[in-house]
Amino acid sequence: MIPVDEARERLLATLQPLGTEQIPVADGFSRVLAEDIAARRTQPPSALSAMDGYAVRAADVANIPARLSVVGAVPAGKSYDGKLGAGEAVRIFTGAPLPDGADAIVIQEDTDRDGDIVVVKEASPVGRHVRVAGLDFRTGDVRLKAGRRLTARDVGLAAAMNHPWLRVYRRPRVAILPTGDEIVLPGDPIGPNQIVSSNSFALGALVQACGGVPVALPIAPDDPRALQQVAATATGIDLLVTTGGASVGEHDLIRDALAETGLVLDFWQIAMRPGKPLMVGAFRGTPMIGLPGNPVSTMVCSMLFLKPAIEKLSGLAPTVPALQKARLTSPLKANDRRQDYLRAALTRSADGSLEVAPFGKQDSSMMSLLAAADCLIVRPPHAPAVIAGDPVDIMMLSGDPVPL
Repeated sequence: MIPVDEARERLLATLQPLGTEQIPVADGFSRVLAEDIAARRTQPPSALSAMDGYAVRAADVANIPARLSVVGAVPAGKSYDGKLGAGEAVRIFTGAPLPDGADAIVIQEDTDRDGDIVVVKEASPVGRHVRVAGLDFRTGDVRLKAGRRLTARDVGLAAAMNHPWLRVYRRPRVAILPTGDEIVLPGDPIGPNQIVSSNSFALGALVQACGGVPVALPIAPDDPRALQQVAATATGIDLLVTTGGASVGEHDLIRDALAETGLVLDFWQIAMRPGKPLMVGAFRGTPMIGLPGNPVSTMVCSMLFLKPAIEKLSGLAPTVPALQKARLTSPLKANDRRQDYLRAALTRSADGSLEVAPFGKQDSSMMSLLAAADCLIVRPPHAPAVIAGDPVDIMMLSGDPVPL
């Protein structure tokens, strides 16, 4: 058995970002940039008003009250073609360009209007309520870097920088191959010795969440030829993921059956619980991850191995789950040689610190407990026994730090 970190490093060392494609900026959400994005224009292109009010010369309103002649009006999208002279003002609205000669804005709340005369009741120094040219960005400024997964805000920024098209990395196509005579699809007739398959659906959702495209393959029965035939349909993909058939039982056929048709195994068996029988290799030149069949093992291994693999294929820097500390609410015995991942619930104590309660049952078939868990307690190999109140490492299962 090899350590978790070494296994992940060996997996990622075999992967490279995929090719790129050009897409409309409207389709950019959650895609990964393949090149830097530089502004193609200056924003704003000229000095603009940040408020509704009057464009003035600051010198004319230094002493208040000041009476100014209103010589024009300029809404957003229009301009005042004349030059503002001494004692003059132009009615202006948010987003409109400042007239030549104006250097400040007086907001309308600080004025009284009487026909073509406006009385200014509050001084406005140079630059007040003015958005200077280039306040947001200037032509050539790089505001979005290659390797960034685009948020909705990023898409808006790219559009504002006048980019109708974006160069992004292609989304990894991940084929998911479930195996086993004992599993059937949800809604199908269930035999007396069968269970409903959940792994392919959970994995498909995880692949989508990581930015990949899941490709569902049929369930392969525990028959070498049938398994080979299903695997042979996995074409035009970037990663093959199998579930089940990776252990040491006589009915676990992945290694032997696929070895006959192109599987090259890199390593097998990881020093972790759950997930020991995970394997990594390549099938007909396509990277492959063989996940265990038990649902919890499948998902824990996916978080630790499949997620960073998809990230690297997508052009992202692979991420390792961040660990933080929490205090135990109950004791844990000493750990053995495998790194342990225990499902647990989080609460916040009266002093604001995190407290973590491991579930009493940790069977790797119990998907309901994984769905209910807030985090995984991570215990390194040979960790000593700990008592209630001791700090332990936890790995969050969502983006939220803790339910409040």
